[in-house]
Amino acid sequence: MGVVCYFAGMKNPTLFVLFFGVVFGVRAQTVPSLSALQTAIDKAAPGAVIILANGLYTASAAITVARQGTAAHPITIKAETVGGAEIAGTAGFSILAPASHIIIQGFKFTHSASRAVMAPGTSYCRWTHNLFQTPGDGEDLLLNGSDHEVDYNTFQHKDAMGRYIAVRGTGSQIAERLHIHHNYFFDQKPQKGNGAETLQFGLSGYSLSNSNSVVEYNVFEECAGENELISVKASQLTIRYNTIRNCPAQFTLRHGNRSSVYGNYFINTPGLRIFGDDHTIFSNYFENCNPAIMVGNGDGEVADGAKLTSHDRPDRVLIAFNTLVNNAANILQSGRANGLGATDITIANNIIQGGGPAAKIAGPYTGGAWSGNIVNGAGGPGDMPEGGYAMTDPRLVRDASGIFRLQAGSPAVDAAAGSYPAITVDMDGQRRTGVFDKGADEVSVAPVVAHVLSADEVGAGIPAGARIL
Repeated sequence: MGVVCYFAGMKNPTLFVLFFGVVFGVRAQTVPSLSALQTAIDKAAPGAVIILANGLYTASAAITVARQGTAAHPITIKAETVGGAEIAGTAGFSILAPASHIIIQGFKFTHSASRAVMAPGTSYCRWTHNLFQTPGDGEDLLLNGSDHEVDYNTFQHKDAMGRYIAVRGTGSQIAERLHIHHNYFFDQKPQKGNGAETLQFGLSGYSLSNSNSVVEYNVFEECAGENELISVKASQLTIRYNTIRNCPAQFTLRHGNRSSVYGNYFINTPGLRIFGDDHTIFSNYFENCNPAIMVGNGDGEVADGAKLTSHDRPDRVLIAFNTLVNNAANILQSGRANGLGATDITIANNIIQGGGPAAKIAGPYTGGAWSGNIVNGAGGPGDMPEGGYAMTDPRLVRDASGIFRLQAGSPAVDAAAGSYPAITVDMDGQRRTGVFDKGADEVSVAPVVAHVLSADEVGAGIPAGARIL
């Protein structure tokens, strides 16, 4: 216990690693050059800790990693201090099969884009506390393989085609069980053309394969590479508790089915657009968006043999328990020449306050179910059918973080219409119990596990003065 307490107060991570290595036998070494780094990597055994001394390094050949650690003893490749070792030039880390249980930590990457690569056949690798600012066309980070983790990284200042993160797969199978969390995506300049999403998860050829990945607790600010901010082209993802702020690009479920999108904060952004089947969209907060939620108007039905590249008609999507405040357009379906529209969409127990009409539906729109929604001060119900809403004041008030919440005595409390077992938590990550409250916020004394995020709660943690501006 004394050793653990001593480490808790140790601020120098290099001293920690060296001391840990002496006491517990971890093989830690510091190297002074990229050539020495490559030599150390090529010899690394499970438990090795390889530290690149602080400095600026220019890479002209890929730093390849094909070694295998273990879950208990990963191979760690790290900067001497977070942000202290910068890798510039025309090459970066290339993680190759059968690499597994590799940690890349604390680097500043300013080398050319598309040089940080995870190959198919890799597994259980982690990128953590790195800063990516890679110039030129291409991705900052390309993910193949499965069971990888990308956390507490900063991706910033991109002014070229390509994505901050692109996720791929093998054959028709998307990468599986990825965990992308607590990253900061900032300042992506608008580009002409298609192919500059902030996060592109998959391609149409992977869209029917299940990923079972989680994207959570990330912050997206001032990202406008193209019209799509996050583009999901795979099935069965969980995307939760992210904050999207001041991004003139849209989160799109572009291809694929059965994704869950909940507990996200959309502020001053074009919100969420939905294609595909059987998604659950709940407990999200939308403010000053245009639109907030767009139900896609399909141009094909993949289940009937349409091309995977089509805008698959949305079917059986649940849109419930969201809070929409002061959005120019709230729930929208745009018209489309020869569009197939959407079928069997359930829109229930949402709170819509201020802004434009509660709903504008161009159609076709068959089998839609509307119930329990609250509309207040918006431009009227619009196309929301009578019986699917009540015009009443939900008594929302701003909290200290600027988010509108329910207060005592709200007609939304314990008032949800219907039973929705797929709805499990509110925007704070608190469990919903009993008769649910309408909107994204469940009045609860349970511990809060999520909130609207600021930039200083995510990212690489490199001091502001050390960032590349």
